[in-house]
Amino acid sequence: MGYIDELRKRVGSGPLIMVGAGVMLLDGQNRVLLQHRTDSHDWATPGGACELGESLEQTARRELLEETGLTIVQLRLFTVLSGPEYYYRYPNGDEVYNVSAMFVGRYAGEAIRPLPEETKDVQFFALDRLPPLMGPVNRRALELLKEALARGEL
Repeated sequence: MGYIDELRKRVGSGPLIMVGAGVMLLDGQNRVLLQHRTDSHDWATPGGACELGESLEQTARRELLEETGLTIVQLRLFTVLSGPEYYYRYPNGDEVYNVSAMFVGRYAGEAIRPLPEETKDVQFFALDRLPPLMGPVNRRALELLKEALARGEL
């Protein structure tokens, strides 16, 4: 059981500040890897909440591995998103105010092996053809990614 699960046992579904990290993994065509999540039933970048004593980069790497089976050598911090606009209410009623570090990396062609407990499906999507996305963090992070790619920054 993780840190957030332990907090939820004490405070219920009320709002929490949730610090987490996600990975925007790009393939050679600059498509982004998204997972169809089992908790929200939406598409999202691989990512999740920090565990006690874990760095943001460690969280990003752990979540990528748990949700896709992928390990990545190079990750680069892309942006940190926080504030009231990143409030999210999960389908089960749990509320969070996200503080999210979003990392970017390149897919090297490894086999993708998602864990069925967390992931229904994993696919690469063109940034102008995204499926319905989970929450405001993913929407904003992917907008910023699209803008950075258009400027040739990545």
